[in-house]
Amino acid sequence: MFPCYAGNVIRILGAVLAGGRATRFGSDKALALLDGASLLDHALRALAPWCEAVAICGREVPGSLSLADRPRPGMGPLGGLNAALHHAAAHGFAGVLATGCDMPRFPPEVARALIGEGPAALEGQPLAGYWPATLAPVLDAHLAASDDRSIRAFLKLVGARAAAVPAPSLPNVNAPADLVALRRGEAAGK
Repeated sequence: MFPCYAGNVIRILGAVLAGGRATRFGSDKALALLDGASLLDHALRALAPWCEAVAICGREVPGSLSLADRPRPGMGPLGGLNAALHHAAAHGFAGVLATGCDMPRFPPEVARALIGEGPAALEGQPLAGYWPATLAPVLDAHLAASDDRSIRAFLKLVGARAAAVPAPSLPNVNAPADLVALRRGEAAGK
């Protein structure tokens, strides 16, 4: 099911932001297992119903659409988002629907709250967001002019809309205890 906005089907690129250092987790959390699959695989599958294609940003995964951080490696989530925005703009996508590799679910209410006119991010979990492809040069300029590479700084710069959904809708695995809670069926994250 591809999303519609104002009655028109829009082409969306999914982006799983997977280039972080996972310092709070203690190991590569993208590869941590949940129900026999990696968190990265869960995130890829969770975005797929909403997107024409899904890219992994910030790391190379053989056999997958992998995008290196832009403008250089190690840029964190904004570097991955920048790569996705440029790929989207170059390939005719209207925008990018992004999530972190540590968010193994992306329920319909989250996608519906984010996709629309202009940029939006999930309140309390700003890695989950919708970004029009036209923001690629804006993010280039921000990364060139500022040392602040936080998603929140970019949200403020572009006047992104804050989308609210119930907290358990989008679990976020930041620490091993979050993964244990998710395995037990409890909400993880903020």
